[in-house]
Amino acid sequence: MFTTANATAQLNFLFANYYAALEIAAAVVALLILLSALDDLFFDLWYWSRRLWRRFTIERVRTPLTVEQLRQRDEQPIAIMVPAWMEADVIAQMIEDMVAVLDYRRYHIFVGTYVNDRETIDEVERMRVRYKQLHRVEVPHAGPTCKADCLNWVVKTIFASEAGLGMQFAGVVLHDSEDVLHPMELKFFNYLLPRKDMIQLPVASLEREWFELVAGTYMDEFAESHAKDMMVRESVAGLVPSAGVGTCFSRKALHGLMQASDGEPFNVSSLTEDYEVGTKLSQMGMQTIFARFPVKFKVRRKPWFFGKREQVAESTLEMPLAVREYFPDTFTQAYRQKARWVIGIGLQSWEQMEWRGSLAARYLLLHDRKGVVTAFVSMLGYVLALQFILFSAATTFQWWDVFYPPLLAGDGWWRTVLTLNALAMLNRAVHRFYFTTELYGWRHGLMALPRMVVANFVNFMAVARAWRLFLLYLFAGRALAWDKTMHDFPTDGIASRVRLRLGDLLRTWQAVDEATLSMALEEQRRTQLPLGTVMVSHGWLDEETLAEALAYQEGLPRVSLTRERVQRHAGELPVEICARLRTLYLGPGKEGRPDQGMARVAVASALTDAARAELEAILGRAPFAMVARESEIAAGLRLLRGQDNAFDPARTEARVPLLGDLLIASGLLSRPVFDAAMQRYRPDLHGRIGDYLVNEAVISREAIEEAVRRQRDWLAQGGQPA
Repeated sequence: MFTTANATAQLNFLFANYYAALEIAAAVVALLILLSALDDLFFDLWYWSRRLWRRFTIERVRTPLTVEQLRQRDEQPIAIMVPAWMEADVIAQMIEDMVAVLDYRRYHIFVGTYVNDRETIDEVERMRVRYKQLHRVEVPHAGPTCKADCLNWVVKTIFASEAGLGMQFAGVVLHDSEDVLHPMELKFFNYLLPRKDMIQLPVASLEREWFELVAGTYMDEFAESHAKDMMVRESVAGLVPSAGVGTCFSRKALHGLMQASDGEPFNVSSLTEDYEVGTKLSQMGMQTIFARFPVKFKVRRKPWFFGKREQVAESTLEMPLAVREYFPDTFTQAYRQKARWVIGIGLQSWEQMEWRGSLAARYLLLHDRKGVVTAFVSMLGYVLALQFILFSAATTFQWWDVFYPPLLAGDGWWRTVLTLNALAMLNRAVHRFYFTTELYGWRHGLMALPRMVVANFVNFMAVARAWRLFLLYLFAGRALAWDKTMHDFPTDGIASRVRLRLGDLLRTWQAVDEATLSMALEEQRRTQLPLGTVMVSHGWLDEETLAEALAYQEGLPRVSLTRERVQRHAGELPVEICARLRTLYLGPGKEGRPDQGMARVAVASALTDAARAELEAILGRAPFAMVARESEIAAGLRLLRGQDNAFDPARTEARVPLLGDLLIASGLLSRPVFDAAMQRYRPDLHGRIGDYLVNEAVISREAIEEAVRRQRDWLAQGGQPA
């Protein structure tokens, strides 16, 4: 007969067996954790031993490399390759920041785009107008494929373009569209080329807020791995894996990779093509290096708990030359990105690279691949610990007290294993605190401790996803697809935008060479005309590049004018005001955009304070300036004065400068004098501008006739300067 006593006895028996199984599982987990900890301990001991050895040997006799030495080395041509799939949100900012930051002249940027990614193509093309060193490489088939496929097309284009550019690239640098570069990066690569075949810089996360726990795990992990683990790898086995960014390949290295794989340097069947490149180059006998060079970074930090959040303190920090970027800040994005890394490094490399190499190389492969198991072990450890806590509580409160004789009791081996694991956990916490503090300060060093738990959960989900996708690939034939990571770029810009003079800016953009710029500056001194006007009038610079440069200088957006856009709001701003201020009204700003509540106006150069005030008084709202081409402004003014064909490119008259512009460009009248006269000009009262300027004694009749003659010459030459 089944009684309550029998039910209680069976329940006690069930729980006792379950608890015994927990003890066995705990023993297995504890031993696996200890083995993994011993592997980590080897890395720790090797790192500190080597660091001490270098401190008392090499660093005592070798003079540290200096920035001056980097600057003294003649610049070699260097190419930068950036694969871009669905990067319209960040690619323009990244390129703009890169060009503004880099302290280097002889470089070209090659951005790989896909035929079915029109938004990214448009952004790259917009930047290509500004930067003559920028080239867009089109992958001839639809995306997404994989990063390796895009890079292979970019590398082929780089070498194919050398003849047209008249140079041979000494090195090719790999970057992603979210990377923030340091000014000395290319100088450093230039110093090491061609002696080194692959140079890997450290990678570091841009600093996050203290409460961004998921994003903070990247700060902690990269701070430790790229300060300690990469150095150990290099010294133990001479192997340096590429991090996928901040990697410079010598010309020799890329040609070697291409020869070994039918012209494709990167493995398109791998989701982490960068990881295996270092191994391949080492097997070819080429020199790979993880390079560290101390530089200064500017960092901006907000107060954590006290002070106003909008206050940002800027300070200078010395740290190794590194590539910095934002990593994912949500749990889902993080584990999906890491799942791709796990598949490529832990599973695909096992399948494709097997266990080849020296004993040291095989040990490093084991170190990299253990994560496909230890992530589950760590999570199982959390689950077991929670259950032991519950059983302990049940015993304390006398809810249940039936046990088999404990398997893991006393002062035997179990206590030793637990003690060693506790010490190993403390060792990991100390190292994580130390390396995070080195880069981000002691506050983030303390936050690194709770973030270790967050990282374990992210890694567990990543490994679980990686195994699921890999098993589907093995047994169901499902292809391993590229898992796109959405990228962020600092909205405030990492490069402090120094206002360069127009000539220096165009030289930085490689829009003009030194000889042309010298001639333009000499002409400017002679005529007192704006430099941009001089360069465009002589055909040394195109209008679109000039407009981009002026927009960049003033931090203003660009706008392209059409007949319809100008006519839509014709008459809302008096024509004489438009002519005098060289401004066209484009209507009120749209809701939800930066120009919301403002009056959009097209200009060819920045508005003066007086012009802003006048426009606001007339339009009833503050002006929002957007830069257009000078010829578009001139065409718009003609249209407002009744010339219907002003925007017709087939009509020669549409390309002939306005009389006032021609007087200034010809040096017959200065811009300040012309602007002052136009303040008083009223078309209905004064008639034609030429007659008005003569009547006001601003200019002679002969000068007006000379300008009109030049207009006729332009017309005779088909709208081009005679």
